[in-house]
Amino acid sequence: MTVKVEHLTGGYGKKPVIKDINFELKNGEIVGLIGLNGAGKSTTIKHMLGLLTPSSGELSISGTNIKDNIEEYRHKLSYIPEAPVIYEELTLQEHIDMTAMAYGIDKNTAMERANPLLKTFRLENELQIFPSHFSKGMKQKVMIICAFIVNPELYIIDEPFLGLDPLGIQSMLDLMVEKKNEGRTVLMSTHILATAERYCDRFIILDEGKIAAFGNLDELREQTGLHGKTLDDIYIHVTRGGQQV
Repeated sequence: MTVKVEHLTGGYGKKPVIKDINFELKNGEIVGLIGLNGAGKSTTIKHMLGLLTPSSGELSISGTNIKDNIEEYRHKLSYIPEAPVIYEELTLQEHIDMTAMAYGIDKNTAMERANPLLKTFRLENELQIFPSHFSKGMKQKVMIICAFIVNPELYIIDEPFLGLDPLGIQSMLDLMVEKKNEGRTVLMSTHILATAERYCDRFIILDEGKIAAFGNLDELREQTGLHGKTLDDIYIHVTRGGQQV
């Protein structure tokens, strides 16, 4: 499985936010998408989700181009947004059922996948509760459960740790590693660079709508000339106008 983003240019108006973005994601890796506020991370993600139409460029997952078959393309990914999207009139059980229906998953299969996740996030006794009454962290856990029952090829995760307690953060990281080991791909946007450095295999550093650096930590060090430095050091160097690739 390969996710390809080729010559992607786009945004919200006539002036592009992202310009000629190119990268490939491989199966069995976690890739960190990092950059300053306004660098283009959310815009890139929205294009990858099909929520924005690019002015130019190609997007594909395992050979399925978003332009050719957007439904098949979308079924190959799931998304955890930065801000939880909860339906006030639906219980937790109904959120799971709705996700299963959207992806064509049998209800029993969905619950088999959901049960260990519900236990991990301590929501197994909350199935008949309306998540609109949950705390932000609990709402985020609902988003995580719904995304992971899909079992797609690509997980796109936007700032996954906001609102989560330390146990929830570790459980989320464990899930990401589990999916990586199953050969799935995770693209994670985050500002928590120490965690990204520990868990991500490669990194995309966006700056002013362009890719400033891309690769594993050793490759980033080589690209920037910052040998032996941390991801934090490299990130600050690049976003302050240091050497770019």
